Parts: sequence; structure tokens; C-alpha cells
Amino acid sequence: MAFTFHTPPNIRFGAGASNEIGELLKGYKATHVLLVTDEGVRAAGLTRNAEAAIAEAGIALTVFDGVVVDAPSHVIEAAAEICRERGVDAIVAIGGGSVLDTAKLVAYLAKTPDKLDAIYGIDRATGDRLPLLLVPTTAGTGSEVTPVSIVKTPTNEKKAVISPRLLSDWAILDPVLTLGLPPHLTAETGIDAMAHAIEAYTGKIKKNPISDQLALKALALLSANLRKVCADGSDLEARSEMLLGSMLAGMAFANSPVAAVHALAYPIGETFDVPHGLSIALVLPYVLEFNRSAAEALYAELSEVIQPGYRRQSDAADAAAFIAEIEAICRDCGVPGSLSAVGIGEGDLSKLAKDAMKHVNRLLVNNPRELDDDQAGAIYASALAGVSRP
Repeated sequence: MAFTFHTPPNIRFGAGASNEIGELLKGYKATHVLLVTDEGVRAAGLTRNAEAAIAEAGIALTVFDGVVVDAPSHVIEAAAEICRERGVDAIVAIGGGSVLDTAKLVAYLAKTPDKLDAIYGIDRATGDRLPLLLVPTTAGTGSEVTPVSIVKTPTNEKKAVISPRLLSDWAILDPVLTLGLPPHLTAETGIDAMAHAIEAYTGKIKKNPISDQLALKALALLSANLRKVCADGSDLEARSEMLLGSMLAGMAFANSPVAAVHALAYPIGETFDVPHGLSIALVLPYVLEFNRSAAEALYAELSEVIQPGYRRQSDAADAAAFIAEIEAICRDCGVPGSLSAVGIGEGDLSKLAKDAMKHVNRLLVNNPRELDDDQAGAIYASALAGVSRP
């Protein structure tokens, strides 16, 4: 077996870890930092300690809080231009996946002459970037440890920049910053993280022993704690386990990429302006059911990971039990049971299927079972009906 595994060089995990940003920046001799965030995160006070730490370190600070959901290209380019104008020499990001994805590309574009349109795809970003410290405020995307940035183009299409150059210098995980996340966002981001682990473990092309172990641990942590944090968002121990699980899942799928769950989720977000985590949760059980014939043995292995004490029976029974438990987690955490909850009707399914097939080369190629337009449409139809076993 031959494989390559990429991950950030430094990780800091623990309550209060974001207070150490000033000291970490000194190691890069930073003189002027751009803090990338969004208005909601800053208004909630989640950047306050980091801003104070940067000031205490004697480092000039510019705050860019103009990030919006799904990282539009014009926002990324505007932030990079601010860096060039003001002589910024390091980037710190505090926020959810869109904030972290934005910051990765800002750090890259501010240091190279490359244009964003020229680096969409795999390994097309090969230049230098500014020092980059990423601090997640959700236990979901794992973006702090991935070499991927998802961008919304002016035509409302989601494209990816994938390159080891986007891996952060420091992933700083402070579970205190996730305590105030509302239950619905906690659920949606947590299910997204679970999907990362599941798809990494069952990927057809780049599945590898390191990603496998990370995915297994991630899925165990996430499934054991998601219901807890949805019921009690102030449970710091459970929040810590969720944040760790999200990061481990990010490491896993960064090297054994995601597949049909994400391919079918993206068009929902693009067309109906649905948050990414919710899009994932709406299709996850239905894609798992479609893939069951090809991934039965692997799903069977995961059955006891997400249900401690589960007694294995047969691959068929265990795979069915795995999917049923995923459905139960989604239901218990308040995820809508049908695409109709986000305004999708039967007349929309054909376009959704067509748009999902645009992701053949990056995502569907990794799926354990091949699918075509008609099969994608059938999965969406099941998700609309709320029935995973037609």
C-alpha cells in the first residue's frame, strides 16, 4: 500500500488555548496581523481574548469581520487586498468553516501573485503564504487541519482549492469558544463532522491506515457526545470531545476525501441557501442507504463504534443497525426529516441531481458505489419522502 498523509505541523488543544495566540505569533516575528472573523463571532465576544493577547504582544491588529457563509470569492479577494495595502504579515482566523476557509486563501493570495480563479482544483496553489493560525468556533468542518477551502463563485457555484500550502501553521482548539453555539448549529456541524469520518473510512480511492484510525476515533467521540451537547450546550467536557472529534475527522478526510454525501449536499446549499451542515444532515442517511450494498462490511465495522456494547451479528444486520443509529442521532438532535423542510419540492430534484454530478471528479470518484443522474435523483426523492429504505 502506498499513500501520502498531510497534516498541520502544530496543534494546540485546551480550554483557554486561544489566549496564547499573541505568544505564538511572536515565533513568526509578526508585526501586523489580520484577524479574519465574522460579525456574529465578534459580537459574541469570541475574539476578545485573542485581540487582547495580540495587543499585549505589541503586534498591530487589523480586524476583518466581513466573512459571510460559504466564503464568496469577492470577500476573500477584498481581505487579501487589505493585507497587501496594510503590510500584514500574519493571519489569524477565529470562526466557523467559512471563516477558516477564507483565511487560508487570504494568507495565500496576500503573499503570491496568483489569482483565485487560477488555483481552483487540486495542487494548483504552489506558492508561498503568510503565517496562518486557525481557531475553530464550531465542532464541524475540521477546516483548521485540512488543505481545502470551499469558495462560492460569482455564479453561485461552489469550487474548491486543495493544496498542502493551505495547511495552517497552528490549529488552535479552544472548546470554550464553542460553548455558546445554539443547538441547531451544534447538531448540523456535528453531523457534518460525523459525515467526514464516515466518508473517510469508506472512501474508494485514498483510504489509508492513518485516516482509518483517525476516523474511527473521531466517530466514537462525535457519536458519544452529540446528543449531550445538543441537550446541554454548557457541558465543557462534551464540547471538548466534540471539538477533538471534529479535528480528527478533518485530518482523516483531508487525506481520504469525502464523497457522495458532500456531492449531493452542495447543490442544496447552492440552490436553496441552506447551511452546509444542514445540507449534509438532510442527505446523510439516504446516501448511506444507497452505498450499503458496496460498503456493507465497513458500515458493519462502524456499527459498534457508534453504539458501544453493540453485539455484532452479520454484516447485513450490522450495516442496517449502523444506518438506523445515524438516523436516530439526526432525529434526536432535531434535524428535519425531509428536504421539504428547506423548501425543496419534487420539481427540484432533477436539477439537484444534475448539479450533484458536477462533482464527479473531485467527490463522486471517492464514493464506494458509482452513481449516475437517475440514482442521484432517487436518493433525493428518498430524502424528500423521508424514507431511506424505499
